[in-house]
Amino acid sequence: MTRDFEGKTEQDAINQAIEALHIEREDFDVEILDNGRRGFFKKANVKIRVHIDAEEVEQKPALPEDDFEAQSPAEFSDYEEDEEEDIEPDEAFEAQVCQFIDGVVEHMGYESKTTVTSRKGRKVNLDIASESSNIIIGRKGKNLDAIQVLANVFAGKLDSERKIIVDSEGYRIRHEEQIIKNAYRTAQQVRKTGRSRLLEPMNPYERRLVHTALNDVTGIETKSEGEGLYKQVRIICKKRY
Repeated sequence: MTRDFEGKTEQDAINQAIEALHIEREDFDVEILDNGRRGFFKKANVKIRVHIDAEEVEQKPALPEDDFEAQSPAEFSDYEEDEEEDIEPDEAFEAQVCQFIDGVVEHMGYESKTTVTSRKGRKVNLDIASESSNIIIGRKGKNLDAIQVLANVFAGKLDSERKIIVDSEGYRIRHEEQIIKNAYRTAQQVRKTGRSRLLEPMNPYERRLVHTALNDVTGIETKSEGEGLYKQVRIICKKRY
């Protein structure tokens, strides 16, 4: 599978590919079609061709090799809470939250239709359907996260017992799978080299995914480093195992 993109620089074109395809940089190769050079006074956009292994992108997180524990993490989306009793659906509440989200997206300059996809415990899962979903999601889901924060502030004023999870085109599940897959891959590299590695900065939810995924992997330990909301997870090879 290939797709062409262009930008003012090569990195700009790559960023556009990441945002449009909702995948990580490591999941595709880049071919430069046009470097944009036109002489001293003229410069065109850089054009690239992205080569994607569709099977690689769609597959589930890779299980660890060698003597890694072959256990796939389950229900990571609910890690932060113990099992809860489901609360009764509140259609009026849900309708107001959906309307609020569509209003936020409208202020962004786009059209959307937000609907309830499921309920679990005190969580209400919503999905934003839009022709501009790639922009609504944003780079690494930053726009989607911001919309979710606003939705929960609004929802908290209506019913403080409920929590809103906002998604679009199944982005969150794919993103979680990529995080776990990358954690396993990096842990394998740490095991082979004996040198610790730092992952990219992640929010608390994403860091917990990594800690949980690697918790029972033999010879590996993890710890968070840094200050503020976005910290990095260091994957460490234990001296003896």
